[in-house]
Amino acid sequence: MEDIEKYRKAKERVAELKMFYVHLIIYGIVNLVMAFYNLIYNPGYYWFFWPLIGWGIGICTHALSVFLKGRLFGKSWEEKKIREIMEKEPS
Repeated sequence: MEDIEKYRKAKERVAELKMFYVHLIIYGIVNLVMAFYNLIYNPGYYWFFWPLIGWGIGICTHALSVFLKGRLFGKSWEEKKIREIMEKEPS
């Protein structure tokens, strides 16, 4: 039963990583197209930086949620805090 659970968690993790990389590739392609369009049709004003920055913040947030998952307030943190509180509580 434990191996099945490990496999399920690993599969979920791979799916999360895959979705992040797909998101990153789409971000790159769309922003390249917008930059190209901007430079061809409106070279006097670089508006493509605004969606680049906004979407970039979203990409950074997505990266943090994927790569720091469980490190900030994860399961081990919860268990550690529970033990701390239980030790401090009078019997």
